[in-house]
Amino acid sequence: MSLHRTSRKYHKWLMLFVGVQFVIWSISGAYMVILDIDYIHGDSLVVKKPVSLKSDSINYALTQLYIDYPQAENIELTTLLGKIVYRFSTNQILDSGTDKVEYLLSADNGELLSPVTEAYAVKIAKSQYENAHVAIRQVRLITENPPFELSARHLPVWRIDFDDFASPSFYISVQTGKLVTKRHSFWRLFDWMFSFHVMDFIEEDASNKLLLVFACLSLLASIFGIILTYFRLFNQRGNTGKNKHKQKVRKVK
Repeated sequence: MSLHRTSRKYHKWLMLFVGVQFVIWSISGAYMVILDIDYIHGDSLVVKKPVSLKSDSINYALTQLYIDYPQAENIELTTLLGKIVYRFSTNQILDSGTDKVEYLLSADNGELLSPVTEAYAVKIAKSQYENAHVAIRQVRLITENPPFELSARHLPVWRIDFDDFASPSFYISVQTGKLVTKRHSFWRLFDWMFSFHVMDFIEEDASNKLLLVFACLSLLASIFGIILTYFRLFNQRGNTGKNKHKQKVRKVK
């Protein structure tokens, strides 16, 4: 019975310690499983438009781009608001070190379109939103201290908040005009659920020591619980059999 008492003692104290996290795992896990992941990722918020490139619309040749920007790299030819544009980057040496600078250029006349203005960013956001008739609730330029939902590598960006269900937000890059990310209330809640689930509230990295410690303690508590279950089930059956045998003996007497 010493194993029984030991298991009961440690199971009780371990569950008191990890029990709250068990509840958090259950709630956050259920939320992440029940909700459709495609909706959470906001895929339905963005209109997918085919890219159509017509050579007669490209009056600013790639050779001219290399003449004007000899250090250009990662060149992309695409469309934006129905116009053909170049996106590319260059490495500039600054006092603080080498910095990557991105550009947005018109493929029609070579006009520099970056940095993207507020009005231009709003047009881009509305053209890519699934309901272009929804009003814009707020526009904000973010150059530092990004919110939890936005990676600092995307800065600077325009945040465009739509006055629609679940308060969706589009983040448009100031340098390239790209939709770098999108969020809505259910996705924001998903981010919080995931961070609580993996017990990393900064990087949201599942391979952290705190999660490992709680997982090991939870496993240990579960093992003690299995031992208690064994004693509970088999001892009860044994005791029940003994009681029935005693009753039969008494009746015979």
